[in-house]
Amino acid sequence: MTVNLTKIYTRLGDDGETHLGDMSRVAKVDPRIEAFGTVDELNAQIGVAVSTAGMPKTYVAWLRQIQNDLFDLGADLSVPAAPPKDGKAAKERLRVLPEQVEWLEQRCDEVNATLEPLKSFVLPGGTAAAAQLHVCRTVCRRAERRTLLVEAFNPEVVRYLNRCSDLLFILSRGANAGDEPLWQPGRFR
Repeated sequence: MTVNLTKIYTRLGDDGETHLGDMSRVAKVDPRIEAFGTVDELNAQIGVAVSTAGMPKTYVAWLRQIQNDLFDLGADLSVPAAPPKDGKAAKERLRVLPEQVEWLEQRCDEVNATLEPLKSFVLPGGTAAAAQLHVCRTVCRRAERRTLLVEAFNPEVVRYLNRCSDLLFILSRGANAGDEPLWQPGRFR
């Protein structure tokens, strides 16, 4: 798939509408636009995480793969999942696949096996890398919630976002290397 962008502004969105991937027009506040806009925000936050001092090199490589997957996910969300019309197969679109979700699960299991079991909830923070991964996790959860408001979406998108937020949490714990801030209920009463 080749992408060729020669002009960034088009003026087509000046009236508060934009095109979806199937060239239909919707309001810029449409739930589908909100969903993939939040995925775009997540991708930008992961870009910050990748450049954060102290981020383990292995995590950087994984996060870059996730960034690419998030573009796939945005492309998936940009075209409503529709059944074939008049018995004709719909044009093949880029869709998130179960294998992409499985890759996230494998990374979750790999890192989680190195961590001590949790005895309390983790407060977002610790190292700069861990704190940024927590920001990514919360944006990912919002992207998941926004996607659930979209009509006719690929269910793998929600699975991917759910598993991605799990991985971001686990990576934040790993980035803290066992020295993570834990919630102490009622401590400052």
